[in-house]
Amino acid sequence: MDVLIDLLALLMGIVGLLGCFLPVLPGPPLSYLGVVLLYFWGNDPDFMAAWALVFWLAVVVVVTVLDYVIPAIYTRKTGGSSSASRASLVGMLLGIPFLPPLGMIVGAFLGAYLAERLIENKTLEASFRSAWGSFVGFLLSIGVKLIVSIILLYHIVRGF
Repeated sequence: MDVLIDLLALLMGIVGLLGCFLPVLPGPPLSYLGVVLLYFWGNDPDFMAAWALVFWLAVVVVVTVLDYVIPAIYTRKTGGSSSASRASLVGMLLGIPFLPPLGMIVGAFLGAYLAERLIENKTLEASFRSAWGSFVGFLLSIGVKLIVSIILLYHIVRGF
């Protein structure tokens, strides 16, 4: 049974890493569930302190919220509209089937750009600036999720 728990926790950690790139999978929360699985049912009673488990829960909650906020902040910071923020998300979701994760990145960029040009009637330069903000925010969001998921995967592997 211990091997099954270890493998399931490892699988959750790996799928959590994939979730950093694929918006249909909640990356850090899945990685955290792998840690929780090892904490409560793993074979190492000294796997992690209870305060660390609570700390990582707080980190995962903050990162999950920031995942939705960071791209919108960067889009707005570069002059983008709420239409660009929403279209960036739609473009990212539409880009998933096309060469992931590159399709998601290009989709987010194009979504913000097209929303600014077609809906908000902004200039080429202003539209490009908003799309660039969306792109940078998207990459930053992925980076933050990836760092947290890698650390959690490290704890899972260390817990074997």
